[in-house]
Amino acid sequence: MKSLIDLRSDTVTRPTPAMRKAMSEAEVGDDVFGEDPTVNALQERVAQSLGKEAALFVPSGTMANQLAIKAHTQPGDEVIIEATSHPYNFEGGAGAVLSGIQFYCLKGGRGILDASQIEETIRPDDHHFPVTRLVCLENTHNRGGGAIYPIEKMAEIYRLAKSKGLLVHLDGARLWNASVAAGISPHEYGQWADSVSVCLSKGLGAPIGSLVAGSKIFIDRVHRFRKMFGGGMRQVGIIASAGLYALDHHIERLKEDHLNAKRLALGLKEITSVSIHPEHVETNIVIFDVSQTALTAPQLSEAMKRNSVLIHAFGKTQIRLVTHLDISKEDVETALKAFKKVLS
Repeated sequence: MKSLIDLRSDTVTRPTPAMRKAMSEAEVGDDVFGEDPTVNALQERVAQSLGKEAALFVPSGTMANQLAIKAHTQPGDEVIIEATSHPYNFEGGAGAVLSGIQFYCLKGGRGILDASQIEETIRPDDHHFPVTRLVCLENTHNRGGGAIYPIEKMAEIYRLAKSKGLLVHLDGARLWNASVAAGISPHEYGQWADSVSVCLSKGLGAPIGSLVAGSKIFIDRVHRFRKMFGGGMRQVGIIASAGLYALDHHIERLKEDHLNAKRLALGLKEITSVSIHPEHVETNIVIFDVSQTALTAPQLSEAMKRNSVLIHAFGKTQIRLVTHLDISKEDVETALKAFKKVLS
């Protein structure tokens, strides 16, 4: 059977043999009692990396973001967020259901907001209005094609938030991609947010897991809500060990994913009916438009699947490709040949 080239997401990776070995040898304990040494080591490692006092291991990036929102807000509060962001669009309406908050959505350039936009939307102190409590940022920005949030913009937004008594949460699911591409440490990014979520199962190739980091008081509150949300796990060091292995071995190699994404973009640019901006490809995500082709995005997805390449349709005309640990240079060239065959 012909093997599939899976470009749908960087969540589709499989643990490497060395990662599986680390998982099989992990020292474990009951994490709900705080007694899993591998989980504790991972939490300390990530907190230190992000320049935060503490961190908490959770099953998913969605839970990480929603725990942060819950811990930072009260029901009825308003959260300022970019209109195409993950917590607003792809987390099942959890902000409303689990935290009772409403989002105030702003349209950014490839997901990036300016402090001036945010300042204009902060509510006045008036009982007619909800209380503006939190600003959520996303780095890298998924729907922005893996765009890296300029650190100077993050700093400006954070300073504005502090001057207005607001909190800032950073959805850093792919923060390591931003760090490697921009040459800016996670610690430097972390200083411009009160809390940060990071994901181990995307670019780093672990099978499961995310973390939330912040102050000790904040993480204690997050821990309580993790219990409420059903996110407490037991001998989960087996999974946490995969995260530790990934932090040791899979960060620097993200450069390969970024190069492969750029090659995909440049190759797709050669297909005249495809609309794409290779200069926008900063990390491992490629988004392009097929409205000038004979196929809709879902139709192209099906056609590519018949050619052993899996891709993700974003609505009727947009396609997202994501490079990752299981995609080689050769896979990229094979995928480009398939695109040219299908779209010619």
